[in-house]
Amino acid sequence: MVTSSSGDISEAKFLTVAEVAAMMRVSKMTVYRLVHNGELAAVRVGRSFRVREEDANEYIRRSFYDAG
Repeated sequence: MVTSSSGDISEAKFLTVAEVAAMMRVSKMTVYRLVHNGELAAVRVGRSFRVREEDANEYIRRSFYDAG
């Protein structure tokens, strides 16, 4: 079981694929691709996915690069 840095998963905020897509300003299909490729951690709830806000922010931090 994966836990948040505070150690209590019940405190984690989960986002829908649409919310993650809006946050990253990409399409929902891009988020689904990231989840299916294992690049973005997600939890499957029924037929949908939920992504911890912390995981989405960490993915964005890892993806930054200096273009200058």
